[in-house]
Amino acid sequence: MKIHWEIAKKRGNHRPVLNYTLELEPFERELAVPRVVLDSAISKPPSAWRSYCYPGEDERAGAELDWYRLMTPSHKDGKVEAKLTLAWREPGNRFADVTAAFELLRQSFEAALKSAHDSAPLDLVESLDLSEVTRDYIVSSVARAKILAAVGF
Repeated sequence: MKIHWEIAKKRGNHRPVLNYTLELEPFERELAVPRVVLDSAISKPPSAWRSYCYPGEDERAGAELDWYRLMTPSHKDGKVEAKLTLAWREPGNRFADVTAAFELLRQSFEAALKSAHDSAPLDLVESLDLSEVTRDYIVSSVARAKILAAVGF
């Protein structure tokens, strides 16, 4: 799975915005790996619909943060693109929590991928025929009927 993300923040009281893309490789899609979901992955600010946060409001006033959910793409879709408004942060923040969330998502996905890969392919073809006991039981009456039919009875 390829994970790509960018974080951009405008000057001022604007919140940073995370844009990310998760894309499965073709072989990962073929294995039908189930979605991996991290419920508490990246912190979500109060009023996340607003692109800004004034001093003394929301997260800058100590309000409790919620969480965004991260999930890998479905093997049918193969790709997820999303945009998340992050909590306002002091200048110089390196967003280690975002990196850690994507690393945890990747580790969890790799465990699911290995499990799917370990489910080996199978092409089983079997058949059954009459048992010898049943064949011996029936053959005498079938042979007798053919002999009698051949001589006209």
